[in-house]
Amino acid sequence: MAISLDSLRRGGEARPPRLLVYGVAGVGKTSLAAEAPNPVFLQTEDGLGVLNVPTFGLLRSYADVQDALDVLAGQPHDFETVVLDSLDWLEPLVWQETARVNKWADIEQPGYGKGYLAALDVWRGFLDGMNLLRTERGMGVILIAHCDIRRFDSPETDPYDRYVIKLQSRAAALVQEHVDAVLFANYRVSTVKTDVGFKKQVVRGVSGGDRLLHTTERPAFLAKNRFGLPDSLPLDWPALATGIPFYTPEPSTVAEGAA
Repeated sequence: MAISLDSLRRGGEARPPRLLVYGVAGVGKTSLAAEAPNPVFLQTEDGLGVLNVPTFGLLRSYADVQDALDVLAGQPHDFETVVLDSLDWLEPLVWQETARVNKWADIEQPGYGKGYLAALDVWRGFLDGMNLLRTERGMGVILIAHCDIRRFDSPETDPYDRYVIKLQSRAAALVQEHVDAVLFANYRVSTVKTDVGFKKQVVRGVSGGDRLLHTTERPAFLAKNRFGLPDSLPLDWPALATGIPFYTPEPSTVAEGAA
């Protein structure tokens, strides 16, 4: 690529978003992604249920995933969003591919975590492929993952448990760096204290069934966003899309299009 003053452009341009949505099982992560504009699904797990959306079917190897990315990059289509469902089911395929490339029996063979470090190269290849669809084909990217609860050793407080993305820690950090938003999906939970006698109380969690999408990090979970979204949103696509500039063009643009 030749660099010149003619290649300069202004920052802040609204571009298709790269979203990572993770959360508890069954909360509606896949349904949320299915509401995105004209999506196509790359399935590494069989989690679509009754959702009627385009899919390549179950991708059983990393090569299958790469083939699907190549098709979307190289062949004509009108899809506007690519959805990977899910990252934690993609991870074993990444490990298998890493072992194959390095001629190892499995990801653990080199020992001392070296296999997981080598797997980051395969992860980067996957993320580059998704980013290519964003930059060259103008597609939004949604990555879906399940969550895990792990201990967080804070340098400022005593250790505590928090929800995290269900990936090996290095892979999770890499994916988080490559997206514009990490969104945590969960049910709204409140606590109720019950008197059990002998001056003792038991605290129980109670869910009203409301589903929320958290966009800002808290001690209990990881989250981030570059769009200035509210801290929490209803778990539905219109509420999320309203806060993403790519899906909400400036009024002047809308007026010009109408004219």
